Amino acid sequence: MCPLHPSAQRFQKILAEKGFSRSVLELPDLTHTAAAAAEAVGCDVGQIVKSLIFKTKKTDRPVLVLASGRNRVDTKKVHALLGEKISKADADFVRLHTGFAIGGVPPLGHVSPMKTFVDEDLLQYDELWAAAGTPHAVFKLTPAELQAMTGGVVADIRQA
Repeated sequence: MCPLHPSAQRFQKILAEKGFSRSVLELPDLTHTAAAAAEAVGCDVGQIVKSLIFKTKKTDRPVLVLASGRNRVDTKKVHALLGEKISKADADFVRLHTGFAIGGVPPLGHVSPMKTFVDEDLLQYDELWAAAGTPHAVFKLTPAELQAMTGGVVADIRQA
């Protein structure tokens, strides 16, 4: 068995330091889309946790939205929750504030602290899968673990 990619190893260490005994799994195929990740691990696309980084328009703060792989984020709903408009962050902003590249951003272990919202639709599943540091790495967790790991506010963020 090959050792994990350095970013996946770093995330595995973060999980352990935070007291979570979940293991990072590296897959031969890219998992940078929810559909690809679901196919790779054999789950419903709704069980995939998309870690989406947004940027507040006035203050340039990062905001993390953990969305079900089935859903698109309604930025107006997030704006209402935050009290500030947001826009999608570019790759440089994502790496600067998370320490990870787009497609591999995990739900925790970021360089910068950030307000986090958890899609309420994720709570309906017994198990979830999230990115673990690279577009090839994922880990399995429960909705309760996701909330404990992130301290995220559970909210309706789904676009109708």
